[in-house]
Amino acid sequence: MDEIRFLTCGDCAVTVAFAQEIREDTNRKIRYLAERLQKAGIHGLLETVPTYCSLTVYYEPLVLPRRKLEKLIAHQLSAYRADTAEKKRVFEIPVCYEGEFAPDMADVCRLTGLSREQVIALHSGTDYLIYMLGFLPGFPYLGGMDPRLECPRLDNPRTRIPPGAVGIGGKQTGIYPLASPGGWRLIGRTPAAIYDPNREQPIVYEAGDYIRFCPISAEEFHRIQASGQTDIREAKL
Repeated sequence: MDEIRFLTCGDCAVTVAFAQEIREDTNRKIRYLAERLQKAGIHGLLETVPTYCSLTVYYEPLVLPRRKLEKLIAHQLSAYRADTAEKKRVFEIPVCYEGEFAPDMADVCRLTGLSREQVIALHSGTDYLIYMLGFLPGFPYLGGMDPRLECPRLDNPRTRIPPGAVGIGGKQTGIYPLASPGGWRLIGRTPAAIYDPNREQPIVYEAGDYIRFCPISAEEFHRIQASGQTDIREAKL
């Protein structure tokens, strides 16, 4: 088992810190640990929150002593095997990379030296691992973006970005599920409802799943939006 550190987060939470590097194999261990702890039925364990390089575990200290929790965590990790097969879930997100939906496309092309067609092909040409969710409900922190698409954030963030906007910020790409301020460069927008509080499952994907961006035209964007068929679908693998 790789070396881990237990960091105190107040009197009812502990952070299990792994190697401080964003890596898919590290994140796989974090997801494995979160799932094992949740399924173990440990009395006094409340919640687990995964991030890029750590897992924060919330617990009731009067029910589950810290030292006992650490031993349980170490025990669960000892069973981890890197070659354990994972079921891969991929969610397809339609994205329009045209005109008004991609206000920063020209800047991204200028900064990367790529044509619009190349940006679209690279951005939609991979399945992105969801490392974690945060910032907004359903905002996916994605890994796997082609390094040729790397762009600096805006010098002056926008005060309002529309829901469904797809952007690039540094080495990352992601989707704004709700209207919010933001400083990423916008290269597209999806008509899909990333977060829908009226849906039985407001956020359909979770950390460990994958997102695949599927280019659509402006006409298709408006058709999907008008039809109300905005649910996200899982790809058939």
